[in-house]
Amino acid sequence: MANSAQARKRARQAENRRQQNASQRSTLRTFMKKVINAIQAGDKEAAVQAFKDAVPRIDRAARKGLIHANKAARHKSRMNAHIKGMV
Repeated sequence: MANSAQARKRARQAENRRQQNASQRSTLRTFMKKVINAIQAGDKEAAVQAFKDAVPRIDRAARKGLIHANKAARHKSRMNAHIKGMV
């Protein structure tokens, strides 16, 4: 356990950031799952709307360092390709 006041503060900060990151990561996954579920259900309108809602969340996660920028681009690209491929 941390002994100095500085180390105790760092431990508190690390725990707060861990919890915030976990919450944001969970929200990100939820938005991505909404897109995937709409695609699998074959509902193009719902998929497009869910994708529009998910893109800013994905970009924000990448900007904050929650996920890598390339991972964000990959997810957006693949979801968009699936939506465009829908009839």
